[in-house]
Amino acid sequence: MTNALKMTRRAALAGAAAIPFASTALKAGGHAAPMQGAQVPRVNRFMLGGMEVSTLLAGTATREEPQSIFGMNVSAEEFSEVSNAAHLPVDKAQFFFTPTLINTGSELILFDTGLNAKGITAAVEAAGYSADQVTHVVLTHMHGDHIGGLMNEGAPTFGNAAYVTGQAEYDHWAAAGNERFDGMVKPLAEKMTFIGDGGSVTSGITGMAAFGHTPGHMTYMIESEGKQLVLIADLANHHVWSLSYPDWEVRFDADKAAAAASRRKVLGMLAADGVPFIGYHMPFPALGYVETRGDGFHYVPHSYQLML
Repeated sequence: MTNALKMTRRAALAGAAAIPFASTALKAGGHAAPMQGAQVPRVNRFMLGGMEVSTLLAGTATREEPQSIFGMNVSAEEFSEVSNAAHLPVDKAQFFFTPTLINTGSELILFDTGLNAKGITAAVEAAGYSADQVTHVVLTHMHGDHIGGLMNEGAPTFGNAAYVTGQAEYDHWAAAGNERFDGMVKPLAEKMTFIGDGGSVTSGITGMAAFGHTPGHMTYMIESEGKQLVLIADLANHHVWSLSYPDWEVRFDADKAAAAASRRKVLGMLAADGVPFIGYHMPFPALGYVETRGDGFHYVPHSYQLML
């Protein structure tokens, strides 16, 4: 029995010792599997009551010098300390652009359209739909990375859709003489319905004013079969530098004080009620929860809660 065990150990050790040489020989012979490169999922889908919700990665980009965008009113030392604690580099940031697609069973509703028509069309198709199947396009606000996919070579990207947006937001940009707005949004004005705080897109989808990022920026409450979800759009543009520190100034916020007040109000509600949210610029799949932490908040990424 003892000799048999010794023989088994010797055989096992001999086999283990041969593995590195076999691996080297495999590489030397040119038979190693090629690397596929980094990959990010394009679609994340879950059910909210009777609604099917898909977050779509319509684009992602690296930006240099993030403190030129976030935390403009704090010192470089504080920005660095917060970033290091969150394991974030201080010289670069990764931006995500995440429209949301909701299938109510009778309507297919797209919230925001990304940077361009090609990107949003590819994202919708990756979710298993075509642009022609979209029945409504809801615009949370009129920044270029939200309206960029509305038109495709002079024609509407979503040819069968009706459009919904906030009245205050539309009125602001219509009076601003903005070339991008004039080219992307204005041609669709006759197909648009305008709402205010508490206005309904359809049953179970309600607009909520969260002004500051833009003059008429809107968030949306989604409700189905007792379940809730909030699309916060650009209320908080980063999971640490904006969400965790709501008073840190963000370059893209038109009214920085109003934007900070909106962050505190909406994030406080989400934290108190335990409601999940989708943030347009949160790390993909852009879905998570908020909890209070000190004088600010903390982002908790979704794991499996909405799968159950």
